[in-house]
Amino acid sequence: MIEIRHLKSLKAIAETGKLGLAAERVFLTQSALSHQIRALETHYEITLFQRTPQGLRFTPAGQRLLDLANELLPLIEKSERDLIRLKSDQSGELRIVLECHTCFDWLTPVMDAFRRAWPEVELDLVAGFHSDPWQLLREGKADIVIGGLPEKMRDLRHAPLFKFEIMAVLPLDSSKGNKSRLLAEDFSNETLITYPVPEERIDIIRNVLKPANIVFNRRTAELTVAIMQLVASRRGLAALPSWGIKSYIDHEYVLSKSIGKNGLWSELHATCTADTMSRPYTLDLVNIIKQTCAENLSGIKLL
Repeated sequence: MIEIRHLKSLKAIAETGKLGLAAERVFLTQSALSHQIRALETHYEITLFQRTPQGLRFTPAGQRLLDLANELLPLIEKSERDLIRLKSDQSGELRIVLECHTCFDWLTPVMDAFRRAWPEVELDLVAGFHSDPWQLLREGKADIVIGGLPEKMRDLRHAPLFKFEIMAVLPLDSSKGNKSRLLAEDFSNETLITYPVPEERIDIIRNVLKPANIVFNRRTAELTVAIMQLVASRRGLAALPSWGIKSYIDHEYVLSKSIGKNGLWSELHATCTADTMSRPYTLDLVNIIKQTCAENLSGIKLL
């Protein structure tokens, strides 16, 4: 019997191409997802997809159910959102401040989707670099911070979004270009190009270089494109989220490498006051972020 959960699973499989990644997206184990699909195939006596070297390929029967998912799930989500709006205050304001400035790369489609869902809510960005963006919440100058978790939450609340890998960025002709990954010592006496934020908020410095007592130089730039230009012209190395550098890698402008034996991973959360988090449109913004980023950013893992 076709259920909404089946349609969500099929959509996740189509978007990721792998059962393991799809299972993470719908918050199941891989074995549980496989069992769910087998039960559906057994009930209808059909095969929904085939395994190929390139990933999972949907059969005509699987494609028919996927078409149904693509048609029905947006209608269900819209109806659920309308029900929430009808029973709650539909007006308000959300001023967003970003700790991770590469978030600008994916925030625009999120904001577009949110404005369509909540046209009565004023959505705005707090511009500039802020040494302590969470302090803006306490001062009433912002409503929500998208970034890591503050050290002292106190009266703040947070909603987890997703994990992502931070990649080392090198010039094309770097002597380290033949390495499969970079270790802490590979940054020794190099110039690390970062955004102009405190060192304790930079993952590679806090979690990799400082613990290993690596000596390095630091240079800052406010824009991602400026950091890429500096790296490409051999002025130093950088460490940025994988989604923020994808287009530069695809166009062979710079190289990227994983950092450390297991990669350097970070998390994004939405942090705000308890009052702001209780508002239906704030919770829906969190859902829109997770859904939009799962569909458009490769390599992330929903939290």
